[in-house]
Amino acid sequence: MDFTIRAVRPEEYEALGELTAHAYLADGFLAFGEDDDYAHLLRDVARRAAEAEVLVAVDTDGTVLGGVTFTTGSGEWADIAEPDEAEFRMLAVAHAARGRGVGEALVRACVERARALDGIHRLVLSTQPTMGTAHRVYGRLGFVRAPERDWKPLPEHDFTLLAYVLEL
Repeated sequence: MDFTIRAVRPEEYEALGELTAHAYLADGFLAFGEDDDYAHLLRDVARRAAEAEVLVAVDTDGTVLGGVTFTTGSGEWADIAEPDEAEFRMLAVAHAARGRGVGEALVRACVERARALDGIHRLVLSTQPTMGTAHRVYGRLGFVRAPERDWKPLPEHDFTLLAYVLEL
């Protein structure tokens, strides 16, 4: 790999937040565009880093290439994880860095982190149906669909997130 995965640093919060929001916006993953409340959460890396673990991929020159938020089932940022599970979310890779294995490396880092935690037996995630590239990465790494755990973050809208699970 010609990049490093590590914990995000405060001086990288803004760059990672903008990268994440831009990736979601450009790929059409924010239903309400720039005004989507989720865009504000994507940009708030300082909050995520204070309440969960945020991993970042950085190039050899220090350029932020992507990032992901990791938490356990008891964490503030868990959407579907139960107490014996870990979860990751907000996986994003800069458009210019795609095709280099950054996304897969970030997911692998989450798998390693989950395996290192006592009492954690599964790693879970939620994804949009249109995130096909990510689905292929998850499948390659052994995640399986868990349709019984699919959910609607906005019950008033017809928008369902798909659940994936990896047994550790």
